Amino acid sequence: MSHVTATYTPADTPAGWLRRSEAWLDSKGKGAWIAAMVLGFIFVWPIGLALLFYMIWGKKMFSGKHCTHRKSHQRAAWHSARAAARPSGNTAFDAYKTETLRRLEEEQDQFEAFLDRLRTAKDKAEFDAFMEDRARRAEEDASTDADAENADKEEA
Repeated sequence: MSHVTATYTPADTPAGWLRRSEAWLDSKGKGAWIAAMVLGFIFVWPIGLALLFYMIWGKKMFSGKHCTHRKSHQRAAWHSARAAARPSGNTAFDAYKTETLRRLEEEQDQFEAFLDRLRTAKDKAEFDAFMEDRARRAEEDASTDADAENADKEEA
C-alpha cells in the first residue's frame, strides 16, 4: 500500500508569493522598491501607500544593500588578513609567503616614493610657471607705466 502525503510549500500560500516578491525586489536593490512603490501609487494608490509604509517600517528605505555589502567586505578582508598572518605549518610555504610579502611591501614603498616625487615635480613645474607668468606680468605693467610716464613728460 502506498502512502501519499500532501506536501506543504510556502509558495502555495498567499504569503509565499509575497516573500518571493520581496526577495526579488531585494535582489534588484532600492531602485526596484521605489519603482514598485511609484507604480503602486499610479495604478492602485493603497498598494503604493502600503509599500511606502513597508519600506519605511521595514527599514528598506534607509538601509542600503551597499552598506551591508561594505560591512561584509570589510569583515572578509579582516578575516583574510588574519588568516594570512597565521603560519600554515608548511615551512617552505611560510618562508615563500614572508619573502613575497616583504618584497611587495618594498615595491609598494618604492611606488609611493615615486608618486611623491612625481607630485613634487608637477607642483614645482606649476609653481615655476606661475612665478614666470607673474614676473612677465610685472614687467609688462612696469613697461606700460614707464610708457605712460614718458607720454606724460612729452606732453608737458
